[in-house]
Amino acid sequence: MILSGVCTIALTPFTDQGDVDLEGIDSLTELYLDSGVHGLVPLGIMGEAHKLSDAERGAVMQRYLSAAGGRVPVVVGCSAAATRVTVERAREAEAAAAAAVMVAPPNNVGNLDLVFEHYQRVAEAVSVPVVVQDEPVNTGVVMPAPFIASIVDEIEGCCYVKLEEAPTTIKITRLLKEIRADVGIFGGLGGLYFYEELVRGATGIMTGFAYQEILVRTYELFSEGSKSEAREHFFRHLPLIRFEAQLGVGGVGIRKEVFKLRGAISSSHVRFPAPPLDKETLRELEELIGLLGLAG
Repeated sequence: MILSGVCTIALTPFTDQGDVDLEGIDSLTELYLDSGVHGLVPLGIMGEAHKLSDAERGAVMQRYLSAAGGRVPVVVGCSAAATRVTVERAREAEAAAAAAVMVAPPNNVGNLDLVFEHYQRVAEAVSVPVVVQDEPVNTGVVMPAPFIASIVDEIEGCCYVKLEEAPTTIKITRLLKEIRADVGIFGGLGGLYFYEELVRGATGIMTGFAYQEILVRTYELFSEGSKSEAREHFFRHLPLIRFEAQLGVGGVGIRKEVFKLRGAISSSHVRFPAPPLDKETLRELEELIGLLGLAG
């Protein structure tokens, strides 16, 4: 199994009362797959995995795997503060038939020797590939390119890297110079630099931008060798990607509002603590969607 292309960071939909909406997972999955995505990644940071109980995590994982039905690979986020918990989650994901697991470093562990051993223990515990998630903003752990290269070169099973440290473009170039193994590198950051990431040699992207078909078409055009068309298609829609990436305003809240507008979920509820979206932001969002001809 090889991961590539657009692997969407899947939302965790809630009802207006804040309960996990399992039927919403079904409808989201169909929209994702209709958009042409090449993989699903539930239980990531923008999937609000850190706001779920253990029972809810299991239910969300199982529902996405069931809804996908083997049509695309499902990569399950398994990050935790303790290596033992991460290993347990990774084993559960493998037992549930996940194609791979995504693991970020434990929060605020500044000793990179411990981070290396963390990945080593997780990779040794499962037979599915491990996606090394480089997420310094949320984890507080900065992993330089040579260190990430040592993980994927020296630890069997660590086969992919997902980058979230800006600028991802420069880090992709540095990684490709350092890495000896055949490793897939995915961009992120909401899709802000997707075209540039592809030019730099990225395998694809793992992000949850609400119009995945835009990223899919960009990837298809680029893969076909139509780079100028890919660039034009991507840049045309970049204002919406930029608007959605307002993490201080709402981030996942804006994303959920778009999916609600698209009819994929019934509620845009984000679990507290999260800033509410003001009416002006919602107006700007609908106006931008209309200007780009994406309404309806």
